[in-house]
Amino acid sequence: MTETVSLSAVGKRYGKVDAVRDVSFTLGAGETIALVGHNGAGKTTLIKMMLGLIRPTTGTVNVLGEDPSSGDFAVRRRLGYLPESVSFHMALTGRETLSFYARLKHVDEAEIPGLFERVGLAPLAADRPVRTYSKGMRQRLGLAQALLGKPRILLLDEPTSGLDPALRRSFYDLIAELRDKGTTVLLSSHALTELEGRADRVVIVNDGVKIADGTLDDLRRIARLPTRISLKVAEGTEKPQGINGATPWRNLGDGAFETDVAPEEKIALLRKVTATPTALSTLSVAEPTLDDLYAHFLRGQQRP
Repeated sequence: MTETVSLSAVGKRYGKVDAVRDVSFTLGAGETIALVGHNGAGKTTLIKMMLGLIRPTTGTVNVLGEDPSSGDFAVRRRLGYLPESVSFHMALTGRETLSFYARLKHVDEAEIPGLFERVGLAPLAADRPVRTYSKGMRQRLGLAQALLGKPRILLLDEPTSGLDPALRRSFYDLIAELRDKGTTVLLSSHALTELEGRADRVVIVNDGVKIADGTLDDLRRIARLPTRISLKVAEGTEKPQGINGATPWRNLGDGAFETDVAPEEKIALLRKVTATPTALSTLSVAEPTLDDLYAHFLRGQQRP
């Protein structure tokens, strides 16, 4: 995987406050990365250093082979950024807004009509003043400006804020399309549930420190949280063999049972309970979610 962004031992201090401390990671082309953390964890500070808006106090930031904070940052046109709170001139139309940003970025304005289509803004909305836009429409306009110039790197801060479920699905379809074309996409978000299955990798930060970095499977192996197995016994049959063993099962009533099992015991237990498939009417396996993993790594950092 071609490296597009590299942070090495990066720190940022404001007076006596360390907003970021000794953070290192790399981002690759064609990779979607979720940057996860509470408000104040350091996510936006990291993004601003990647954009070159602020300089690190310590360490180095490299974007597409250059220092983004240098005045002659030649690859700035290859970056797209959507801030958490988009703010546009309310008197301008959507089309005038994108034209303004296209001129700032030295991008051909001929791509603007196609961007309105891609982000789901109807043609009529393009020529309406931004003050008439809903919050979700302004968010989509912000995404359209981030996509100007076909950026190689997209840095998106809470990108689905204000979008309804259908538009969120469309947004992630667009992100998958961009990733398949080699774009690096960094998603900073509190919506952990919707990131599952959509991010190739998760970077967790807290109090300015990186506390975890890896795929969901990597983080599950490290955390070693239990898997929940739930089943329901078919009517008129005896309990499956695995329920009568040493594993403690919770009887939920009406033939339903559940248990939490260690990762290394999961496969063996599933073999037992499915040895007689006709004895089961339902069976589900719930791996630890990103919410579970996030809480686990936060607790680990707080231990003395």
